[in-house]
Amino acid sequence: MKEKISILFICMGNICRSPSAEAVFTQMVKEAGLEQEFVIDSAGTHSYHIGSKPDQRSIRAAKKRGIEMQHLRARQVVIEDYERFDYLITMDELNRENLAAMFHGQDQSKVHSMMSFVENKAYDEVPDPYYGTDDGFELVLDLLTDANMGLLRYLRKS
Repeated sequence: MKEKISILFICMGNICRSPSAEAVFTQMVKEAGLEQEFVIDSAGTHSYHIGSKPDQRSIRAAKKRGIEMQHLRARQVVIEDYERFDYLITMDELNRENLAAMFHGQDQSKVHSMMSFVENKAYDEVPDPYYGTDDGFELVLDLLTDANMGLLRYLRKS
């Protein structure tokens, strides 16, 4: 039996970008009939929101697109995540640096930028919408949809 591919999406507090990435990717995998092939999760590099639901603006923006995410709860990245997950996907460079510090001395080849899976990108990072308006949450979902399509294509080729 083929082992499942495990993916952990990572941002700062795990209430906006990374749970949105998790929800978008989960929906894509489900629509492709590939649920049995993946383990999908998200976490934050900081402990600000452990146990909290995603930001209400993230939930509303996702719901408008038919994506459910209100069941998700924030958690912080732990050392064991390095071994448990095949892919650690960060939303921005700061969180990539946080992971490098956390997993100091570990091979960083399993750490990837979310936007590295987009071919024609206008953004190098997924911007944090937390302190902005609702439009920022829509932009995040647009970027994550493109990046997750690229990620799924990449994983299916591998």
